[in-house]
Amino acid sequence: MSTKRYDLVDSGNGTRIPLDVRDGTLGPSVVDIGRLYAEAGLFTYDPGFKATASCESRITYIDGEKGILLYRGYPVDQLAEHSSFLEVAFLLLYGDLPGRDQLESFRRSITMHTMINESLLRFFNGFHFNAHPMAMLSGVVGSMSAFYHDTMDINNARHRDIFAHRIIAKLPTIAAAAYKHSMGQPFVYPQNRLDYCSNLLHMFFAVPSQTYEIDPVAANALDLLFILHADHEQNASTSTVRLAGSSGTNPYSAIAAGISSLWGPAHGGANEAVLNMLETIGSADKIPKYVERAKDPGDKFRLMGFGHRVYKNFDPRAKIIREMCHKVLAELGNNDSPLLELALRLEEIALEDEYFIERNLYPNVDFYSGIIYRALDIPKSMFTVMFAIARTVGWVAHWQEMIADPARKIGRPRQLYTGPDRRDYVPLDNR
Repeated sequence: MSTKRYDLVDSGNGTRIPLDVRDGTLGPSVVDIGRLYAEAGLFTYDPGFKATASCESRITYIDGEKGILLYRGYPVDQLAEHSSFLEVAFLLLYGDLPGRDQLESFRRSITMHTMINESLLRFFNGFHFNAHPMAMLSGVVGSMSAFYHDTMDINNARHRDIFAHRIIAKLPTIAAAAYKHSMGQPFVYPQNRLDYCSNLLHMFFAVPSQTYEIDPVAANALDLLFILHADHEQNASTSTVRLAGSSGTNPYSAIAAGISSLWGPAHGGANEAVLNMLETIGSADKIPKYVERAKDPGDKFRLMGFGHRVYKNFDPRAKIIREMCHKVLAELGNNDSPLLELALRLEEIALEDEYFIERNLYPNVDFYSGIIYRALDIPKSMFTVMFAIARTVGWVAHWQEMIADPARKIGRPRQLYTGPDRRDYVPLDNR
């Protein structure tokens, strides 16, 4: 804890309020404003929480200026090169990389929890045939609290661990069921012989009438995408999970809230928006026209998948995923897709255009992930669902961290009220 303080001085009467400064391991220090209201009757005002630390966390660190992303201190590029999604999941949940026996035990636990209750599976028959998969995902995850209520004591560390393994294991099964329902195909059960991502592909694309062969390139691409999307500090959906969970609600409801937040087009829906944008552009010869529109401040058109609110340099995840994107397109033979060719041409133009270079508007992780999902034949309505599968690990890690914090309090932001002053009720006949 730093002993440094900032003095807030009232310019009217000279009153000084000392505010403690807290230092983290990395990144900017924070000013503890807990005394501000009690001593000065003031709240802070920070729309969008651009400069507000909402909590203390040991999980993920981002330096947007330098393009750094660390999971529990490990650079994401090292994990992407050497690790696997389940190993990263263990790291985020428990704080350290697992030993060989620990990793095998974790994998076995996740594998043995992939089945979902048959009654839960039948829920999908109640959804309309063209319901958005994210709507189904949010609804079914929320309903899981009705099936596993015997292990939902948030104050029981063992129960929290069981929940973590269950939700990470079952979400791919639920996601695949949502996809199969939207396609009008029979549900496919998980296979314990398959690894996490291969199992997901099997549940997505296998049909009873023929054998489905899993392409290792596709499975490896998914594993990489899931590593890169596993956590991203206090983003909107993670903050939603923390805020919902701070009330003491069951963890399935908190995760369902996070899924709903992720569904927003400004958050997890960005990769779906990228494909919509490419379809709007239509062909490579129209790219210059739309690039000029994106530069025009008076035009509402925006190039989706470029730039990032946090990263003021190149998104470190985008550097990694870009290589995988080109590998997938080359090895799966999907270079004949006009939409994918269009995306690659747009990438080329943007990386060479001074307007984008000066503003650090480089293609981000959402731009490339959408292209990879498209190459894997995953429909764009499922893009955000895939994001949710990966990000659930981060949500659970943050939820566990918050619940285990002895200083935990229910989240209760304040506001700047700008409505009417006090006024008296006027009877209906006098209005």
